[in-house]
Amino acid sequence: QVQLVESGGGSVQAGGSLRLSCAVSGNGHEIYVVGWFRQAPGQPREGVAAMSTERSHTAYADSVKGRFTISQDTAKQTLYLQMSSLKPEDTAMYYCALGSGDWYDILSMAGYDYWGQGTQVTVSS
Repeated sequence: QVQLVESGGGSVQAGGSLRLSCAVSGNGHEIYVVGWFRQAPGQPREGVAAMSTERSHTAYADSVKGRFTISQDTAKQTLYLQMSSLKPEDTAMYYCALGSGDWYDILSMAGYDYWGQGTQVTVSS
């Protein structure tokens, strides 16, 4: 079974930066898609950034384009989300996720098989 552990969350002022990490461990099916999602209080979970290794395709939510960057270190089996120019509306619990298949809309939650427990990001004005 695959295990995901997020870290790097915290409190930051608007305009600041944070880098989230997601450590992957355990045995499981081959991974084709990796992504980051977030959920603010009273709001549905939404896709923030995702990457399809099979198709070399990267997708970002419009709200974070130009500010967030998804990347991975395959040797360390770690997924990253670099967040810059943070805004109060970025405040949310952030989750990493892995999918063993592949699909067109990789910002959709439907295709992901494994999820971390989340790390809190709070951006103050």
